[in-house]
Amino acid sequence: MAGQTSGAVARTGNNPFLRAVAAISSLAGWVSAGMIVSAVLITCQMIWIRFVMNGSTIWQTEAVIYLMIAATLLGLPYVQRLRGHVNVDLIPLALPRRMRKGLAVLTLSLSIAVVSVMLWYGYEFWHFAWARGWTSDTIWAVRLWIPYLAIPVGFALFLLQLVADLVALILDIDTPFGLEDA
Repeated sequence: MAGQTSGAVARTGNNPFLRAVAAISSLAGWVSAGMIVSAVLITCQMIWIRFVMNGSTIWQTEAVIYLMIAATLLGLPYVQRLRGHVNVDLIPLALPRRMRKGLAVLTLSLSIAVVSVMLWYGYEFWHFAWARGWTSDTIWAVRLWIPYLAIPVGFALFLLQLVADLVALILDIDTPFGLEDA
């Protein structure tokens, strides 16, 4: 069934809001990619220090973990913009266009509600870490509000992209589930 989908990037038309959100999502994707490259380079440095120089590492493992988690969260809006998230299109393909659009509005609305809850609790979690001065229990003792900031920022950007997708769908700028009519 995947061969029948358009696989195209979410459309923006000439809508300035949709174009701005697309630019923000693309920037988040580049930042996410940069974090992954940084994590790979830090891992290589850590391997060099440990096994070639026979030294100890202090911050590398923790930094790589935080970078990979942040990259995942900050990459959410970019992947949504590219329609890269898991999508089972069996039901949308079986529906006529009007019902397909209704289903897309319903699923986007439910996704917006769930991501809004995740954003709320992610912000609350980040704020606890910031207000209470939490640090990691390692020698590096990183202030946890710094890596935890990726939670509310990632979900806020994801929410923004979902809202843009809903706006594009309602304004008929984009098609439901990226599927063209047969």
